[in-house]
Parts: sequence; C-alpha cells; structure tokens
Amino acid sequence: MSRALLLLRWLWGRPSVKAAVTAGLLVTMLWNLKCFIRSSNSSDEALKHTKALTVLVWEWPSRQVPDFSADVCHEQYGIAGCRLSTERRLLSQADVVVFLHTTLPQGRDKLPRDRPRGQGWVWVSLESPTNTRALAGWNQTFNWVMTYRRDSDIFMPYGKLVSNRSATVSIPTKTNLVSWVISNYHRTQKRAEVYKNLSRYLHVNIYGKAAKKPLCKNCLLPTTSKSKFYLAFENSIHQDYITEKLWRNSLLAGTVPVVLGPPRANYEQFIPADSFIHVDDFHSLEDLATFLKTMNSSRYRQFFAWQKRYSVKLYADWRERICTICAVYPHLSQGRLYADLQSWFNN
Repeated sequence: MSRALLLLRWLWGRPSVKAAVTAGLLVTMLWNLKCFIRSSNSSDEALKHTKALTVLVWEWPSRQVPDFSADVCHEQYGIAGCRLSTERRLLSQADVVVFLHTTLPQGRDKLPRDRPRGQGWVWVSLESPTNTRALAGWNQTFNWVMTYRRDSDIFMPYGKLVSNRSATVSIPTKTNLVSWVISNYHRTQKRAEVYKNLSRYLHVNIYGKAAKKPLCKNCLLPTTSKSKFYLAFENSIHQDYITEKLWRNSLLAGTVPVVLGPPRANYEQFIPADSFIHVDDFHSLEDLATFLKTMNSSRYRQFFAWQKRYSVKLYADWRERICTICAVYPHLSQGRLYADLQSWFNN
C-alpha cells in the first residue's frame, strides 16, 4: 500500500478531519440544491410572464361589445400576450377578472363565490368618490384597483402628454373669448357657482345638454377650438381627478384651459405650469375675467409653448384601458386584498 493512501486513512481516522469533510460535503449539497431551486423558480417566472394572459371583463361598459377574436391588444396597442374576453364560461381559465363599478350588481352574492387560485380581480372606476356610491359592500373582494389616481395599482388617466419633438405650435382661429360644454348642471356644484359669478364679468358661450345646445361627437372640438379659453371645470374636486374636460375639450382642441379642480400643484404633475390658468390663481373672479379679456396675443401664444415638445394622447377606448392591465401585470402585488375599498377611495 502506498504511503499516500496510508496517510489518507490515518487522517480520516481523526475525528476533526472527518467532521470537516462531512460539513464540506453538506455545504456543497445545499449549494447545489439552492441553485436548482433558483433555476426552477426562474423557469416558472419566465413561463408565467411569457404565457398569454387571459383577461375576462365581467360586463363590458357599453352595449356594443367589441369583437375579441383577433389579438386586439397587440394589433391596436402593441401590447403582446394579452387575450381579452367577455365570455364568462372562461372564468376558470382567466388570470384576471375585471369589474367596472358602474356595472357591478347589487350584492356580492351575485358574483362568483369561488375563484381559481392566483386569479386576480380588478375594481375599475374613472369617476370621482363624489360620484361613486355603494362601496362599503365590496370589502375583501378585489386584489387591485384601476382608477385615475396615480397611487392606483393600475393608473389610468383620462389623457397625458407624450413627447413629440417634431411638433409645432398650432393655434386655431379664434372667434370668441370663452366657451363651456356642460351636460349635467347642478346648482350645488362648485363649478356652477364659479360660472355664475364669472359670467357677471364676461360672456361665456355655453354648449351641451344643460344649455339645450347638444354637440354631435364630431362637432365638439371644432366648436371649442374657436374660443381663446375653455372652462375645464370638474364636477367634483379630488386629487388627480383631471378629466377629458382638460385633455380633449381644451388642450387637444387648441384652446387654453381655465381649470377648476385639484390645486395647481396637482395639475403641474400632469401638464406644464405655463399651459393652463387656474381659478385659484386669482383673488377674485373679477380679476380672472379682467386677465382673460385684456390678454395680448404675445402672452396668449406663450400658453401653447408645450406644443413644441408634446402631443396629447387621450385614453378613451375601453379596449386600450383593459389591455393596459397586461402591460403592468408583472409588477402587480400578488396575494393582497383591499380590506376597506371605500376608505381607500375616499382617502
């Protein structure tokens, strides 16, 4: 027997050496096991995010339900791996189920009692808390919320500015000073009070159902674009609640918005500070009226400087809104429920 082999036998017989070798082997085995598990998990995650998501909309918000036979999300909005459906028979296969608050039934018992493990339910509302009722009965129901609020799990604004360096300033021809399109006029709303007092100092051209001058879908922008200013007054005042009254009726139309809504600082998180006029900027509505009536053309053009850098993108198609869920799905928190939906939304 060689001297080397005799030496190894002698060393193995020593307790300290035997323990060290055993520990080394154990560490090696644990390390290999950890690498295997990590590799397995990575494969599972990769599979999860590459597999097409099935998003079931429990009830579509309009009577005209779109045709989802084609890959709408990818073809229309460049969002791959997203299958939309309104077929409730697919409930057991759906990764996400979407419930619009305006179409929710009266009572939790009218929704599915059991849901597949891992399936996420989304509560959707684009209305403000003032105009959203009956939330108390939906505690411990939804995993995620999709609203106009920036702190939502799925943020869905009414519009946004997108970079467009090739844009040029384009101001439509103006034939009047101020316009306002209003469908639901209630005297108790702040916007009604502000309009009433502002109209004492200047003339406002009013359109819409409330004024018995309804505008057709394709007539809205050509009409508001003729005014130098547009009253983008929200029906209620809440953080981040900035609707199509700003994005479509005013900015897209090519008129300067006079806004009534959340504080100026909140608006500036969405649009440049020099692109709008806030009612709160003035000590009185008389001062505001004077400012609008006496503005010269040079100062007026400054409000359109944003057009050199940005274009307006509207979010008005429910298909695009729902497709957005797939785009953010990998980043959504798993396994949570909104214990008190009403408290969260009213906060």
